[in-house]
Amino acid sequence: MKGLAAAVVGLGLGLFGLSAAQAAPASPAVLQGTGGAEIIQVAQGCGPGFHRGPRGACRPLYNCPPGWHTGPYGKRCFRNW
Repeated sequence: MKGLAAAVVGLGLGLFGLSAAQAAPASPAVLQGTGGAEIIQVAQGCGPGFHRGPRGACRPLYNCPPGWHTGPYGKRCFRNW
């Protein structure tokens, strides 16, 4: 009896493993007519005037504000005289 149960379980798992995987979008009819209006693309996800830094944080595109310049090693801003 145990052998028959093991054979049935093995056959079931074998047939399950042979079935083809199928994937489909959740609601294709909704997305076809809108033309992608619900998706707004932003450069690197930071918004205008910013970019991604080395650790993924958003940084401004400029180093110092107008009227200032970068000091040694780019760490500090100094006023233009």
